[in-house]
Amino acid sequence: MTYLTASSLPTEPAGERLRALMAQPGIVEMPGAHNGMAAIQAKNAGFDALYLSGAAMTAQMGIPDLGIITVDEVAFFIRQLNRAAGLPILVDGDTGYGEALNVMHMVRTFEDAGAAAVQIEDQLLPKKCGHLNDKKLAAASDMAAKVAAARAARRHMLIIARTDAAASEGFQGAVGRAKMFLEAGADVIFPEALTDVEMFKAFAEAVDAPLLANMTEFGRTPYLTASEFAEMGYKMVIWPVSTLRVANKAQEEVLAAIKRDGGTHNMLDKMQTRKELYETIGLGDYEALDASLVATVAPDAPKLRS
Repeated sequence: MTYLTASSLPTEPAGERLRALMAQPGIVEMPGAHNGMAAIQAKNAGFDALYLSGAAMTAQMGIPDLGIITVDEVAFFIRQLNRAAGLPILVDGDTGYGEALNVMHMVRTFEDAGAAAVQIEDQLLPKKCGHLNDKKLAAASDMAAKVAAARAARRHMLIIARTDAAASEGFQGAVGRAKMFLEAGADVIFPEALTDVEMFKAFAEAVDAPLLANMTEFGRTPYLTASEFAEMGYKMVIWPVSTLRVANKAQEEVLAAIKRDGGTHNMLDKMQTRKELYETIGLGDYEALDASLVATVAPDAPKLRS
């Protein structure tokens, strides 16, 4: 299969496909995919939806996750993942790239690129990873206005409101903000950086809405499985930077080996082979498609003079 033929493309909007997944029993598992290859590998592993992390996008660009990148740069990544795997994608929209009109522009741009959902967070710029200290929050009313703007602009895309209030305003502050964001039109609530199982359970009991859990590594949240989050009442779970962390570590190791050994000969068993690469990206399918369209045509023999 290739993305070039219309018959291989989904016919329903991405947001509707994500809603259908959420309507099924259980929890929607969304691994982070930082590029097209990771998206294909996630699909091949059996996942039905993807998460596109701002931290992953910026890290692979060699810059920190401080709200530096633009709407159009994110749209490039959305199109890449959508083209590669065709799965519903939840996109990290940071703080919305500005105020109400900027948020509406973001929603339209992301939808056009193929996103199924966008998350907006209630931080001020320069925003930080949700598991770092000294985050500065926007006024709850300002965030609610952004949620309402996103709701007004969307056609099918889900609006996910993230609150980072638990760290600075406490549990009740996060619950209060979540309820305000739901009233403004959020489809899903994302409570960031909850620190223990009891807090996750209490939040699910206090907020009557679909909830998203963030299972990032090396943060404030304890390591829990998808089924454990589901049992507590969460409908979606993301592993935002896991694939990038593993890829980056592997790159460090192979570069160190080249410098140490003068070549890659001691790392071959850790590499994706050429055959595996071509199979993953579907090289044969593209070649077959090309051959079916560009067939060799022999010229007619010239007519003899009479």
